[in-house]
Formats: sequence, C-alpha cells, structure tokens
Amino acid sequence: MEDAQARKERLRALKAAAESAGAQHEREEPGTAAVEDVPVLKFRNYAPTSKKIEHTKVDPAHPPPVEEPVLEPEATNEPEQDLLTVAPKKANWDLRRDLSKKLAKLERRTQRAMIQLMQEQERAKLDQDTED
Repeated sequence: MEDAQARKERLRALKAAAESAGAQHEREEPGTAAVEDVPVLKFRNYAPTSKKIEHTKVDPAHPPPVEEPVLEPEATNEPEQDLLTVAPKKANWDLRRDLSKKLAKLERRTQRAMIQLMQEQERAKLDQDTED
C-alpha cells in the first residue's frame, strides 16, 4: 500500500514538472518556437512554386579540379604486350574448355559415320554398274 502511494506522489511530481516546463515554453516569444518546429528545406535541383514552403537554395556542387598525372616513359627492356593477350576471354570459354573432350569424341564418330555412308554409296554404285 505504501508503495502505491509513493508511486502516486512521484507521478504527481512528474506531471507538475511537465506542466511547468510547458508553461515556460509558452512564455517564450511565439515566433521563435514556431520557426524552430518547422524545418527549413534545402533544395538543389527543385524550386517549389508554393509560397507557404520555407526553403533555401543550395549552390550546385563543384568537384575539386582534377590534375592529370604526368606519365613518364618507363625505361624497361620488356616488349610491349600483344593486344590479344590483354583482351578479355570470350563469354563461353569455360563451356568450350569443359566440352572439348566430348566434342572431340563426337567429331571422331561423325567422321566414321561419314566414311561408312560413303562406302555404302560406293557399294551401291558398284552394284548398279554390275547389274547393267
């Protein structure tokens, strides 16, 4: 029971302190509190047409001047790299690498099949010539 009463007293004291702080804000100049509450917008690429919006215009950003570095010719005995060795690989280089063994096997089978077809055509021609 005593705890509840002590808590009520603390809450009353906090409420009174909050009310007195609010009264102090009301005593200040009315124009300063309103200006602090409303943020001032800063625009760089946009100018609002409404007169109600308080805004300022920000100057455009100016990057610092860039000085190009002076390249001194290097005195090296290495020959210049060929453009082909510097050029990036084609997009399907890994597919060709992985499939090269399978493609070689298929190429051999294709050659055998073509030879077999040619031999059959030769036999068919010889059979036709012997019948005539």
